[in-house]
Amino acid sequence: MVKLRLKRCGRKQRAVYRIVAIDVRSRREGRYLRKVGFYDPIKNQTYLNVPAILYFLEKGAQPTETVYDILNRAEVFQEFRLNQTNS
Repeated sequence: MVKLRLKRCGRKQRAVYRIVAIDVRSRREGRYLRKVGFYDPIKNQTYLNVPAILYFLEKGAQPTETVYDILNRAEVFQEFRLNQTNS
């Protein structure tokens, strides 16, 4: 099973996160399938590769709670539902 989860990067006291598609059995800093976004909680910036995220969601990937909130703020799920109704 694949999850969309945060992978910690950056230095001490200055964390930034990559949003990655990763196998459930891998650890947080483990090898990921694909990088699909970026999140900086200090500057509150996000970059999302929406087509890649939609691809993994269509294949059944489950986002973690934090990633779900980030995607929800970016209205990715509205686009996901539109794609589901058009198919």
